[in-house]
Amino acid sequence: MLTIWGRNNSTNVKKVLWCLEELGLSYERIDAGGQYGQLNSPLYRSLNPNGLIPCLQDDDFILWESNTIVRYLAAQYGANTLYLPDAKQRAAAEKWMDWATFSIAAPFKSVFIGLVRTAPELQDKAQIAHGIVQWNTLMAIADEALSKQSYLSGDKFGLGDIPLGCLAYAWFNLSIERPQLPHLQHWYQNLTERAAFQKVIDIGLS
Repeated sequence: MLTIWGRNNSTNVKKVLWCLEELGLSYERIDAGGQYGQLNSPLYRSLNPNGLIPCLQDDDFILWESNTIVRYLAAQYGANTLYLPDAKQRAAAEKWMDWATFSIAAPFKSVFIGLVRTAPELQDKAQIAHGIVQWNTLMAIADEALSKQSYLSGDKFGLGDIPLGCLAYAWFNLSIERPQLPHLQHWYQNLTERAAFQKVIDIGLS
């Protein structure tokens, strides 16, 4: 039995849920983090000593770190679908997973937390504006890559598209100024047509 711990509006949890849905796997999700708490409970800390979400239980196998969980699920359950057997193709796709997570994390946090989860009177306008500039600059890098291939994973949707796809949902739906990035827009439109995206990503910003 697959169990995923984490609230459904967490970007990192969404990555795992999207992967699970793409693979057609049955799973149970337990609310944790944010208003649900549990992260400092002895039980949860025994699963993830970092006290962060998500955390995956696959029977008696425990795994944390969202990108690692996505890679594991693809390797374990996604033969001939999300898992690419060729090491070079797989690495070329997976580099975008870590790029999205680590390059965009800081500006995403500044903008998303600042606009969505902070009361207007407490918002740091300068920090938000700086984050928007950084985020837009990084999205232009993805747009350039997508001018040469249909997906960050190559010719077909794959693991490399999931982390940035989660962040792109916020980027396209926040009330911010965005540059015209036609290749990114086309890629994102294709993502929005996927049933898994509609089920676990397109749930509103909160």
